[in-house]
Amino acid sequence: MAEEEQKIKDVQFGEELSKRYLSYAMSTIVSRSLPDVRDGLKPVHRRLMYAMRQLHLDPKNGFKKCARVVGDVIGKYHPHGDSAVYGAMVRLAQDFSVRYPLVDGQGNFGNIDGDGAAAMRYTEARLTEFAMDLMAGLNDDAVDFTDTYDGEDSEPVVMPAMVPNLLCNGSMGIAVGMATNIPPHNLSELSDALLFMIEHPDCDEEAVVRRVKGPDFPTGGVIIDSFETILNNYKQGKGNFRIRAKWTTEDLGHGQYQIVVTEIPYQVIKSKLIEKIAELLMNKKLPLLADVRDESAQDVRIVLEPKNRMVDATLLMEHLFRQTDMEAKFNMNMNVLDLDGVPRVMSLKEVLHNYLIHRNEVFLRKVKFRLGKINARLEILEGYLAAYLNLDEVIRIIREEDEPKAKLMQTFNLTDNQAEAILNMKLRNLRKLDEEQINAEHNELLEEKAELEILASDETKRWAAIAEEIKKIKEKYGKKTALGRRRTDFAEAPADIEMPIEAIIEKEPITVILSQKGWIRCMKGYIDLNENFKFKDDDALAFAIHAQTTDKIVLLDNKGKFFNVVANDIPSGRGFGQPVRLMIDLANSDEIVAMFVYQPEQSYLVASDKGYGFIVDQNHILAQTRNGRKIMNVADNENVKFCLPMTGDYVATVGENRKLLVFKAEEIPTMARGHGVLLQRYKDGNIADIQIFKGEEGFSYNRAGGISTEKELITWLGHRAQVGKLVPFGFPKNNKFLK
Repeated sequence: MAEEEQKIKDVQFGEELSKRYLSYAMSTIVSRSLPDVRDGLKPVHRRLMYAMRQLHLDPKNGFKKCARVVGDVIGKYHPHGDSAVYGAMVRLAQDFSVRYPLVDGQGNFGNIDGDGAAAMRYTEARLTEFAMDLMAGLNDDAVDFTDTYDGEDSEPVVMPAMVPNLLCNGSMGIAVGMATNIPPHNLSELSDALLFMIEHPDCDEEAVVRRVKGPDFPTGGVIIDSFETILNNYKQGKGNFRIRAKWTTEDLGHGQYQIVVTEIPYQVIKSKLIEKIAELLMNKKLPLLADVRDESAQDVRIVLEPKNRMVDATLLMEHLFRQTDMEAKFNMNMNVLDLDGVPRVMSLKEVLHNYLIHRNEVFLRKVKFRLGKINARLEILEGYLAAYLNLDEVIRIIREEDEPKAKLMQTFNLTDNQAEAILNMKLRNLRKLDEEQINAEHNELLEEKAELEILASDETKRWAAIAEEIKKIKEKYGKKTALGRRRTDFAEAPADIEMPIEAIIEKEPITVILSQKGWIRCMKGYIDLNENFKFKDDDALAFAIHAQTTDKIVLLDNKGKFFNVVANDIPSGRGFGQPVRLMIDLANSDEIVAMFVYQPEQSYLVASDKGYGFIVDQNHILAQTRNGRKIMNVADNENVKFCLPMTGDYVATVGENRKLLVFKAEEIPTMARGHGVLLQRYKDGNIADIQIFKGEEGFSYNRAGGISTEKELITWLGHRAQVGKLVPFGFPKNNKFLK
């Protein structure tokens, strides 16, 4: 018991938790989630590739069950679950997920519709040529090896990476406190950039980007970012790429056509994309579209039928780009483990520079390894030559001496390896022809050794040799090959196309009704505005207007704020609607004083009950948010009362004191915001009504028996802010013109 108590240590819980969480975080960052800048692989991918290589699953051999591969990986190299390893393996085989597949799969490995792969017991796999090039040099001491988790075997720390896999296939991962998301690129363009950097080590980022151009996604599509945006993204190692689907139109004759989408953005699931379009279609959010069909087989073919032949295809697609994943963003974050194993965000040039450093180290190690092999072989060949020159004596020593090996070494000054090789030589090799072959091999190896020694000592020659290797890889996976051709195109950033609301909402006539208590609703069709609409017991009609579902309805409250809602968003039905405050942020103490349909290029006279006002144009009426747009500033005891369209050149105002003033509309200033100017002066009381009219037509007012019009304006004609004269005989008692 005492011994057990001695093993117990008192520690601070918070401190211990921090240490253990930090250890877990570093393990996640380094050993799971972030790729190495040298080979672009995470440990699970590296171990998977190595295990398949050990099983001799090269492209020239047959396939093996994926379950066999996964078993070897988790049994020898990767102490994690089989589903994680198989999931990584499946992704490396999907030509719509990786630009240059590392695994050649046979069976169901999933599809672009989001369907998963079959179980590993049903699928088979082997390595691709690209994967073999990634591992080329493992037998030449090109990289270090380390013990596996159980110490029974060894595995490479990093792959030799004859191909720049990190940028070719990209990578994606989420670690603790950081993430990575690298897009795939075209190998031929990366090779051009690498060759340029070898020739111009001090080149700037722009020169590199002009050769790489941008991402090359396996699913194609069109990148619509400008070169400046792409350059800025690569300089920072972070940024967004906007990708659009590739589409074309097919002529069906008689003026009819259909749109065919042949490529969709990277990582977009095709089935969900079509479901989204169908949902918008069902909800009448795509009035320009009649139908959508998926006619895909091995390739992508999404057919879009326009509503009619008059529909503009560009406008229809522009709306789909805004509403669906026909346009998507790729958020690049080139966060990788550098040459020292430290995670950091790198620019494009830094990634390529680190890759070249790795290639130089690998090349130098291969040269030294080959030199070691040559020296060992030359040692044996020189022993053979010594034996041929003294063949009779060698035979005598072997036949007669008790210790022939020691005697050979002493007599001919041979090394242990040379003597052992002579003793192991077969009698059939003791021919003149074999002697000539040994001489020829010896001379060839001497020449190769001289060349390799130059490469080992001369860095300039070494970079030239590395450049030749890159050129061969470029030719092997060049743009003329099916695998190497560029799939993602570039296009100019589209100009902002003004999207008519008719392209979003089906145009239908409606009647919009707002009650005094602030309940709003709409009814289909144009209903007589004088009809007795139904309201709650303590409510009544405030405003009723005719509109279209595509119209914007403008509301003005008594404190000078403009609000706007799309008519299609107003609830319809036979009920009482819903409170307008659910659609706009109208204060509880405020109320709506005007409601009308927004008319482009129409200006309005806004006035308060104190007689102040100004003209506001259409550019300042629409609000961008539900908070509204403040236009008129009013005092605490002042309220906005009028909002009238400027449809004439004269303004008539009448006060509660029954004084009427007529003046020219041009005397009222146009303002974006403010308190305004005095329209009519009052000693006591407020303004009662305003009418805007054309001078030749005169102003009108209700009179017993009908409407009276005054064309002789001289009596009331004056200037803004005057007191005015008494209203004409018979003017309504309520001091309203036509109400």
